[in-house]
Amino acid sequence: MEENNEIFEVKLKEKRELEKLEKIGWGLFLIMLGAIWLFPDSIVPEGTFMFGIGIILLGLNFAKYAKGYRVNGFTVFLGIVALLAGLSSLLGRPVDIFPLILILWGISIIFGIGRKKRKKDL
Repeated sequence: MEENNEIFEVKLKEKRELEKLEKIGWGLFLIMLGAIWLFPDSIVPEGTFMFGIGIILLGLNFAKYAKGYRVNGFTVFLGIVALLAGLSSLLGRPVDIFPLILILWGISIIFGIGRKKRKKDL
């Protein structure tokens, strides 16, 4: 009975930590959005929003990974897309998001095959 109680306490602690990370992410998002809207378009470079979204999504997933929690592959994917799209705009070479998504999707399929094969070999 005490073992079940300890497991419940650990799960509750993990849930609270994950909720805290999500709140930090939402807070960063709102701060960034407000800051971008506060300044005129002439001051904020095109692509800043997408770049910021990518940094926030990848940063949250890195924090989860560092704490030993499961990383959300979909938000990592979205983070990479947003980061690359924002970075390309910031560098003055905007890229359409849809072809970028197709490229990254193809890469993930190729690497996914390699991971599954290695797991079978073990």
